[in-house]
Amino acid sequence: MKKYLIVTSLFICSCVTAQNINDVLRYSTDNTQGTARYQAMSGAFGALGGDLSSLNVNPAGSAVFINSLVSFTGSNYNVKNIAGASPEISTNNLALNQIGGVFVFKTINQDTDWKKITVALNYDRVQNFDNRISSSYSTATGIDQYFLNFAQGTPLGPLKLQDGEFIEDTYLDIGASLGFGNQQAFLGIFGGIIDAVDPNDDANVDYVSLTKYSSTVNQNYRRTSFGYNDKFTANVATQYQDNLFLGASLNFHSIFSDQLTEISESGYDSDSQVRSASFDNFLRTQGTAFSFSLGAIAKLNDNIRVGGSYQSPTWYRLDDEFSQRINSNLADVDINFINFDVINLYQRYTIKTPEKLTGSLALVFGKNGLLSIDYGYQDMSKAELKPESDPNFASENNFIRNQLQAVSSLRIGGEYRIERVSLRGGYRYEQSPYINNTIGDLNGASGGIGYDFGPSRLDFALSTAKQDRLSAILSTDAAPSLNIATRNTNATLTYTVNF
Repeated sequence: MKKYLIVTSLFICSCVTAQNINDVLRYSTDNTQGTARYQAMSGAFGALGGDLSSLNVNPAGSAVFINSLVSFTGSNYNVKNIAGASPEISTNNLALNQIGGVFVFKTINQDTDWKKITVALNYDRVQNFDNRISSSYSTATGIDQYFLNFAQGTPLGPLKLQDGEFIEDTYLDIGASLGFGNQQAFLGIFGGIIDAVDPNDDANVDYVSLTKYSSTVNQNYRRTSFGYNDKFTANVATQYQDNLFLGASLNFHSIFSDQLTEISESGYDSDSQVRSASFDNFLRTQGTAFSFSLGAIAKLNDNIRVGGSYQSPTWYRLDDEFSQRINSNLADVDINFINFDVINLYQRYTIKTPEKLTGSLALVFGKNGLLSIDYGYQDMSKAELKPESDPNFASENNFIRNQLQAVSSLRIGGEYRIERVSLRGGYRYEQSPYINNTIGDLNGASGGIGYDFGPSRLDFALSTAKQDRLSAILSTDAAPSLNIATRNTNATLTYTVNF
């Protein structure tokens, strides 16, 4: 039969629903990854430079290098989540997260005020999306409410399976021609979760749940994600006289993300028609992004340095692939043909994350050590989903403006040298982007050690950061209900070779 031969069906959906405020925040977050020295000092390099990952803060930082070098960095990413009252769940991932080099060209003419030009090329994994969340709980909002939310007011006729039509083809046709909401109503009906009040009336617009629970229902929720946001930086910088460093960078991103959410439901009343149900969603996102940055560092005297930088908005161009599966004891016999091989393709869209300003101050104590402070400012309410002509994006952008705020960040880092050994530590704070603290403030600490061999250097860092957030289980939930405490811990090793 034809159904057994179908592997993947592709349609362009006219209604984009997968993109929302969560995607904006995902790509706006800086996880302070990079070289071991950079991580050990919590990324407080805006007035220091001299590290390839410092280009993420201030592109003038490459002009501080005295000689050319290359560095290679590997990290182990550990993410621990406690969701609700469920046990902690941990994820580990190893990655080569930084490779780069800087080339220093000193001027031959000793009479010129321009002392040198530097060119740097650097790769950084700025975000690691590998993560797992799992929780079991009781809730007053079952998955029937998700489908009823889309179905109510929708005529039944276009949602019916026509003679000779395959269920997976109808599912995709409805998504392409009628939109995501009608597609979800169709899925709820054939998944055995909801039904029309009058199944024989094509004009029916009223629907009822086939599940029954007095006050709460039991749910098992699991979300698994994998992916990365990699940044490739092309940088040029220069030193003017002895005290001023100027730089500019072009940043190119490569994004890949897979996210699987699984919900199983049970614990219905004894007279409920539905005895058990499951509803799973899979989202794949791929794309590119671009930004630029400008910066300067000035030596006020032998001990004090100040820095300032401008990070432009980052423009992400993304493509989403979305697939679903559903089942229950009342589901249509062919429901399993709607699975992760049946794919909805959404039209390409753009996320614009806001510009960022950073001011920095560093105190340098000769060759013994240093203390550095960075302050960042970013107005998250200016984030946008595009094209704005799409009514769904217009609505979501208005929601973003009402829910998000301008945020401040603070990074403090220090280093103390004992001959060839460097001891480092740092602290960072990032204000919640939400006005109502749906996401809490982030607090992190770091430490590390380095050894200078002369022609090369080896550095190690251990950094950790904690943040709490409230998460919605389903996109139609009136308010987020699952409290998730997340701790990210990075163990990082960098090897640097001087030329």
